[in-house]
Amino acid sequence: MPSPLEEVVAPLLERIPGWGGRAAVVGPLEGGITNRNVLVDVDGEGRFVVRLAGKDTHLLEIDRPRERDANTRAASLGIAPEVHAFLEPEGFLVTRFVAGRPIATERMSEPATIDAVASALRAFHESRPLAGDFDCFRVPFLHLAAARSRGVALPAQFDACARRAAEIEAAFSRTPEPRVPCHNDLLGANFLERPGGVAAAGIWLLDWEYAGMNERSFDLGNFSTNNELPPEAEEALVGAYHLDRAVTPRRLARLRLMKIMSDFREAMWGVVQQGISTLDFDYVDYAGKHFDRLLRQASAPSYQALLSAAAEKD
Repeated sequence: MPSPLEEVVAPLLERIPGWGGRAAVVGPLEGGITNRNVLVDVDGEGRFVVRLAGKDTHLLEIDRPRERDANTRAASLGIAPEVHAFLEPEGFLVTRFVAGRPIATERMSEPATIDAVASALRAFHESRPLAGDFDCFRVPFLHLAAARSRGVALPAQFDACARRAAEIEAAFSRTPEPRVPCHNDLLGANFLERPGGVAAAGIWLLDWEYAGMNERSFDLGNFSTNNELPPEAEEALVGAYHLDRAVTPRRLARLRLMKIMSDFREAMWGVVQQGISTLDFDYVDYAGKHFDRLLRQASAPSYQALLSAAAEKD
């Protein structure tokens, strides 16, 4: 008797050209907090991952066709798995399964990992524009509107966080930069070390569902805060990312202020999920932790100096 998961996935597999009668569900891939990912085996072709998009994920500012395009772009750059199929109208993405192993948090700060991440991000940032924005200064407020539409209560910390976001946006706007294609979701779980090791073979970068045009420094700050980089590793990341290797006060300040914007977005993402997700996950606690970390960072003695440095020209 087929499992409940097989009953859902098997009809989808029949819709993929050439897979009829040849594809079998291996099982779920654990770890997702928005979607369900399923490993399938296709006779003669190998293994693939089918992403079953979560409920109402458009309210999280996810655009499934843009995800497909970004993942395809990243695959062409050699930093992401190949896109094999895209099932419409559901927006389910099918990618080739790639070998690799998770990278422990403490290893994210190692020079080889920093270099590999910087190289991957720079390559994607320098590619042609994507058809759509993921504006780190607008997204938290879009999440607020989505949460209100689902009856989720406004978090007590929101007003204080919004004031900090306005201060950061004002500083950035004094010396604006062009928007570039960004990943925007650089959690540790979205990285895999390739066989042979990071230094020799590099990384895979997964999960492109939040990709869009954004400030390049958002990806750097997002990576730093999500992977607990210490100050010296942040400096190494800035140096590795920029071809001139210069770690200027402005560049470093923009990374560190984007850590605050990353937490604002992540906290409000957790607020929206309280109204839409059917997964067994504590989104209230998740949002609260990010709100608290944001306010701690924005209360640090260095915060005003970071605003000033971020507004300067290199």
